[in-house]
Amino acid sequence: MKNSEPQLIDFHPPRADMRADVLEGLSRAQKELSPKYFYDERGSHLFEDITRLPEYYLTRTEADIMQDCLPEMAELIGSHAAVIEFGSGTGEKIRRLLQHLENPVAAVTVEISRNHLLASADRLASNHPELDVIAVCADFTQPFRLPAIAHAERNLVFFPGSTIGNFAPAEAVSLLEVMHQVAGKKGGLLIGVDLVKDKAILEAAYNDSQGVTAAFNLNLLRRINNELGADFVLDAFRHHAVYNEKEGRIEMYLVSQCSQQVKIDGKSLDFADGEQILTEYSHKYELDSFAEMAAVAGFKVQQVWTDPQQLFSVQYLQAG
Repeated sequence: MKNSEPQLIDFHPPRADMRADVLEGLSRAQKELSPKYFYDERGSHLFEDITRLPEYYLTRTEADIMQDCLPEMAELIGSHAAVIEFGSGTGEKIRRLLQHLENPVAAVTVEISRNHLLASADRLASNHPELDVIAVCADFTQPFRLPAIAHAERNLVFFPGSTIGNFAPAEAVSLLEVMHQVAGKKGGLLIGVDLVKDKAILEAAYNDSQGVTAAFNLNLLRRINNELGADFVLDAFRHHAVYNEKEGRIEMYLVSQCSQQVKIDGKSLDFADGEQILTEYSHKYELDSFAEMAAVAGFKVQQVWTDPQQLFSVQYLQAG
């Protein structure tokens, strides 16, 4: 029996990195903030609330695909796999996957929110005492080291939830290259990919009627206030999300409601009335265009599963 306590490997970026990223992003002509900073503890909980909203088709559609097709996925993955989930959140998805795999040997959860990570890793270790459970606190967009995992015949990188869409194409290729490195020889990638669809469905998903996505977006400013000593007035900004058909992506913004000045860790920044801070892209893909992008990173698509309406896809890629 394995140790019931998960192993923690902490690569959490220091505060100085966040300060530099925020100030650099807000000094651009098009002000922007990285979506990786959404996920403090409150942001992580708000995102879980988003996944249960009626307009937010992504999570429930992916869950239905996984429920229907997990036996096929498990057969492709094979036995004695080490499963490495990027952006593990609550760990619920990796738990469902592990239940269908033949003799998995390890579960590695990678998450930037340390408190969220530790809670999910503890639950995973309790539910699967037979596994080596390793919690990696890291910015998964950057290469990171994993310990050697004994008895693993292959690594499976697991990246559900369509998070790959948050990256511009060149950045997405770079992230897929990190995953290819982690997957290694004989490894694979099981990934959620959102598909191109009607604009009205997309915009409703990111502008929900209950305002949860707005609260999630605005929490980014609250976090900067709390961690960097900024003085953002949250009521002076509003959430706005729009589908850019030419680029094939949702663009999410925080819009200044007046001319204002904000101080961040002693530095002053000016915002014009109506000026937008870009906080997230969410790219939507055609199946062919995603396969072409994955091939640049060294992956070959072996199997694609979709829902009947083809709103969403789960794809198994083999590392070449």
